[in-house]
Amino acid sequence: MGESAAAAKLSRPSRASLAFDPGEVRQQFPIFRAPRPKPLAYLDSAATSQKPDPVLEAMARYYAEYNANIHRGIYDIAERATAAYEDARRRVAHLVGASSPREIVFTRNSTEALNLVAHAWGRRFLEVGDAIVLTEMEHHSNLVPWQLLAQEKQVELRFIPVTGSGELALETLPELLADGRAKLVSVVHISNVLGTVNPIAEIARTVHAAGALLAVDASQSVPHCPVDVKQLDCDFMAFTSHKMLGPTGIGALYGRRRLLEAMPPFLGGGEMIREVKLTESKWNDLPWKFEAGTMPIAEAIGLGAAVDYLEGLGMAEVFAHDRALAGYAMERLAEVPDLVMLGPPADRRGGVVAFTLGEIHPHDVATVLDDEGVCIRAGHHCAMPLHAKLGVPASARASFHCYSLEEEVDTLVRGLHRARKVFAR
Repeated sequence: MGESAAAAKLSRPSRASLAFDPGEVRQQFPIFRAPRPKPLAYLDSAATSQKPDPVLEAMARYYAEYNANIHRGIYDIAERATAAYEDARRRVAHLVGASSPREIVFTRNSTEALNLVAHAWGRRFLEVGDAIVLTEMEHHSNLVPWQLLAQEKQVELRFIPVTGSGELALETLPELLADGRAKLVSVVHISNVLGTVNPIAEIARTVHAAGALLAVDASQSVPHCPVDVKQLDCDFMAFTSHKMLGPTGIGALYGRRRLLEAMPPFLGGGEMIREVKLTESKWNDLPWKFEAGTMPIAEAIGLGAAVDYLEGLGMAEVFAHDRALAGYAMERLAEVPDLVMLGPPADRRGGVVAFTLGEIHPHDVATVLDDEGVCIRAGHHCAMPLHAKLGVPASARASFHCYSLEEEVDTLVRGLHRARKVFAR
């Protein structure tokens, strides 16, 4: 299926078409069952998602029943822990369509995954005068590692501009690649500010035709929509557990096996080695070459449980729900005077809606909303260059996941009307 057809398939559905009931899903998340003065309207899932019972239970079961280190002990509970850890890798590989679990490296988060590529691939293969192409809508995690590398290796950074509608000016990409100096393009799949869904497969065709590699920051896409690395044809992809209903402290890097094989280790120590002598070492096989020391075992098991949970809901259904809720939110937010939404229409975005409210600072907006039990993000969302391009110092952001409800959007809108009254001059 082409990307335009896929986008059409995932356009805003009616609620009756959804394969799951978000109200029922919500009951499986203990944070929403906890007693509070006001119902919790959690609209900050782009920052971190809530965790369902099966994820928490899987992690608790590990600690209570078979807590042991992995890949080392030959006793029963150690072998059980190792099997559970590697089974989580297999589940993650299946989720994103990797050819083998060995193409999945566990990291702490997307940030570490992108740093791994910059360090292990960039320092080995980039030379003075080469270029890296990024975009103006990147999260700091997909800017700062390349800035550090560019300073060290004397590499040029180039940028795909963002249009007035909050989308990439992809007509500029061939020119950015034309001189053959660009060796890698790194681009976000879904913007954490604008919600823009970038056409990764289309970008990949242009990038590969120019002889460059493509890295993708999929922090906001893997948790919410169907992602297949073969269909996207990316070379590296970073994503993180805590945004996909799993625990903090673990993420993943997908990399083509031939590329990972050619890269040196990122960190040195135990587990990532096959043989150690006083003055030299031999590295372990993939993916363990990149997993130094004791890894976050319970967190990996929790991530595996989160993958099972999301696949049980259906990733296409989750994305349809998120996009429908973003559309509903945009309709309701349009009723609020002085409110300006950032980014493209609902049918070209994920479940993220960022906005400004007149001259009221987003931090003040968030404070008033907190009194109403509404949780939103306020600030630059780790995307300062993008906010500078948009001409705003900060924005407020509502973001959704499988447990989000229209009623929460209604509560958000009521809170915004109250904020306008509180700060009326």
